[in-house]
Amino acid sequence: MPRIPVADGPEDLHKRVWQLGPHLSKPARSFISTVYADSQMPVRLRELMRMRIAQINHCVV
Repeated sequence: MPRIPVADGPEDLHKRVWQLGPHLSKPARSFISTVYADSQMPVRLRELMRMRIAQINHCVV
């Protein structure tokens, strides 16, 4: 659930959020690809880090 106002629409929430900053889409995809596809880090450790970051940011895990 985003903490910023997002307009209602027929698209998925994910797509509507990215429409707020389309210039960030390409760099974000590159980052995600690097972290998930090209990572040498074990999956369990990566997910543990993701969960800890979410906890620090008061996000639902």
